[in-house]
Amino acid sequence: MSQGLIQGVDGRLRCAWAGSGDALYQAYHDEEWGRPTQDDRYLFEKLCLEGFQSGLSWLTILRKRENFRRAFANFDAESLCRFGPEDVTRLLADAGIVRHRGKIESTLNNARRALELRAEAGSIHAFVQRFAPVPRATRVDWATLRTLAKTPESMALSKELRRRGWSFVGPTTVYAFMQAVGLVDDHVDGCWVTPS
Repeated sequence: MSQGLIQGVDGRLRCAWAGSGDALYQAYHDEEWGRPTQDDRYLFEKLCLEGFQSGLSWLTILRKRENFRRAFANFDAESLCRFGPEDVTRLLADAGIVRHRGKIESTLNNARRALELRAEAGSIHAFVQRFAPVPRATRVDWATLRTLAKTPESMALSKELRRRGWSFVGPTTVYAFMQAVGLVDDHVDGCWVTPS
């Protein structure tokens, strides 16, 4: 078996990070991670949740995702723009999410920035596509993947988002977003999801 892969109980080889034995994590890997999408609500959600994940494991966020969706109006940017100080207080008391004032306030700020971005670029999808790297000629191996915490493209996207007033969108967070929404394909060579 190649390094960076793990064999599931179903016999399929997967990226090793999905091999925790957690069914939710495995389903996320198999059905969602790395799949391109044009759904702006989902793209906004992913940017926000990647910000919440900063300093934590993605599995922690994934287990709380439905709570986040409930607490943050399903990440509908228009609805979030109507949240006020009382909502921040409510969210800080919500044990179902990560109760971090900076990240909560960042999500509300980024909702306003998302509406501005849509008005200018037409959609979040259209905007982030400008930063998609040229597709790789070969599949990514484990050694290469371990060096990709950030890339020139994630640094450029991060810089532009921050210039526009977004927060919790550093280059490593943005690269995780790019992986999750299929702007890059970082399934390890041999993973059943994208067979070589």
